[in-house]
Amino acid sequence: MKDILSDIVAHKRVEVAAQKAIYPLDSICREIERNTYKTLSLHEALAKDDFGIIAEFKRKSPSKGWIHRDADVREVTTSYRQNGAAALSVLTDEVFFGGSLADLDAVVAESDIPVLRKDFIVDEYQIYEAKLHRANAILLIAAAITKAECLRFTEIARQLELDVLLELHDEREIEYIAPQHNLIGVNNRNLGSFVTTVDKSFEMAELLPKNAVLVSESGISDPQTVRQLRQVGYRGFLIGENFMKNGTPGESLTRFIQSLQAS
Repeated sequence: MKDILSDIVAHKRVEVAAQKAIYPLDSICREIERNTYKTLSLHEALAKDDFGIIAEFKRKSPSKGWIHRDADVREVTTSYRQNGAAALSVLTDEVFFGGSLADLDAVVAESDIPVLRKDFIVDEYQIYEAKLHRANAILLIAAAITKAECLRFTEIARQLELDVLLELHDEREIEYIAPQHNLIGVNNRNLGSFVTTVDKSFEMAELLPKNAVLVSESGISDPQTVRQLRQVGYRGFLIGENFMKNGTPGESLTRFIQSLQAS
């Protein structure tokens, strides 16, 4: 079976090396010092929101191809914000997901709710890059980095006042969790095959720290699933494809939340 994650990580390392040559880290750090902004907390937003929906802007998937090729990032995320999203997720990988840092720039310029930079972070450079582009949080994927890298990247993010959503995929990755991780996600998608099953979130729930805000990611299409996940401890729900595959993602979010309110 083709290992999609390995392909993405290998390409990402080449991509980051090329970007470093163009825009060195010390230049990014100097720019960050000149451009301060108020950081919004993803952790707090999910902890206090009644529904905890992280609405994702996602044009493309490695397994399914284009989902919404011509989607306008400002239009979609504005609609998300107006229709009840607790936070936003913006994919910035171009080759595999059709995103960009320009998409992130467009969203943070107007957003009054936290924005997660969703990418495959394999180098600390990308964390500083996220800060430069005014993200509020980053994703760290346990399967893409070592435990030592995870801890180091988490510390760098905290120094930059960025929240970290630590993403796990199976029980073996529990050892990545450190006291600093107060946002823990379970990705229901196997990053090798990209097959999705929400059962993974239910299986992992009892193994995760009770003092963390838990996030179920991928494969959620039914409000009833959210209700069931909340019963076992989840407070955040990252949903992208289910909204993006429709012509009006914001209206899809509205209908989803209305169904949750009706329960």
